[in-house]
Amino acid sequence: MSKEQLKAFITKVKGDSGLQEKLKAAKSPEDVVGIAKEHGHEFTADKFGQLSEEELESLSGGTDFCYVNTGG
Repeated sequence: MSKEQLKAFITKVKGDSGLQEKLKAAKSPEDVVGIAKEHGHEFTADKFGQLSEEELESLSGGTDFCYVNTGG
C-alpha cells in the first residue's frame, strides 16, 4: 500500500485507454482504489494527497480529478 504502487498504477493507466475510461467513471477515491486493486495495485485513497498535480492529471487522463487530492 505504497506511493510506489500508486505510481506503478499511473504508469499502467497512461498506456491503457480502457483503464482511463474506467477511471473517468470513478465517483470517489475509493472507486479508484478498487479499480487499481483489480489490476494488481494496492494502495489507499490517502496516497492521492501525496501526488503532484501532474501525477493526478496523468492518472485521470486529463479529466478533472480534484476530489482525489483531499490530502492537501
